[in-house]
Amino acid sequence: MHATLPLLRETDFPPIRRNKLETLQVNLGYRCNQQCLHCHVNAGPKRKENMDEETVNQVIDYLKSSDVKTLDLTGGAPELNPHFRYLVTEARKLNIKVIDRCNLTILSEPGQDGLAEFLAENNVEVVASLPCYLEDNVDTQRGKGVFDTSLKGLAELNSLGYGKEHSDLTLNLVYNPQGPTLPPSQVELQASYKEILKEKFDVDFNQLFTITNMPIKRFGSMLISKGQFADYMQLLRDNYSASNLDGVMCLNTISVDYNGDLFDCDFNQMLELPLKGKNQRAMHISTLAQENINDKSIVIADHCYGCTAGQGSSCGGALGD
Repeated sequence: MHATLPLLRETDFPPIRRNKLETLQVNLGYRCNQQCLHCHVNAGPKRKENMDEETVNQVIDYLKSSDVKTLDLTGGAPELNPHFRYLVTEARKLNIKVIDRCNLTILSEPGQDGLAEFLAENNVEVVASLPCYLEDNVDTQRGKGVFDTSLKGLAELNSLGYGKEHSDLTLNLVYNPQGPTLPPSQVELQASYKEILKEKFDVDFNQLFTITNMPIKRFGSMLISKGQFADYMQLLRDNYSASNLDGVMCLNTISVDYNGDLFDCDFNQMLELPLKGKNQRAMHISTLAQENINDKSIVIADHCYGCTAGQGSSCGGALGD
């Protein structure tokens, strides 16, 4: 789908400012072994963008000089970056928590032998996409056979201790709605996930994160092609909750793209809305240590209503339920 998306940059969304930076979310590239309908990155097997070794080392240098507590790795499929394991290893040497946003099927891909064991050995928190506990819904959204392969990945992670009681290996799952609707109650849906996945497939996990679909890139283009874009934006606006402003992820997170350029969030990265420094130029990871971004204004646009609608939405799931 190549529908032209409306500009989202003029907005009446309330201004917000940064708190102390705690999480560095690094997009290692847009290449992915899947091509999901809800993807806000337009990731897929044909994408070529990939963070190179020089930029990976600049990320590591910043981690060494900063007080960042969490490295959140995303993509595409971040594991397809040839420097993924090197970056994870170096970050763990610094005692930094590492999150891998894993699509589960990557664990079965050629060339990824030992990936699950590597994640476990380095105590990497796995945040795994599983948009439903029903096979038809998952395969419709993510591709034929994805559900079965995802269950195989979950079983492998469980066998290593992920998601198990009394284990320090954390496995969280991610739910995205099938279409232009808000996610249901995270608490109630998590209970259903836990019951059904355990009963039918003997799968355990820690938490379920419900994440609102953003009206950008592939999902936004789908909305345009179906004439649903305006209605979806109105849905987000109508369900805006000011109480969610205090929990949005951009308050303490920065997004780094595969070139090392900085953005307030992954969504701004996709919309090419950069984080600008004191010289009003787009900032880069190599110069981040030289600037104080605390209390800096966050670049906002209409898509920000997606993070504040209903129970709220962030990379860590609902903000309130």
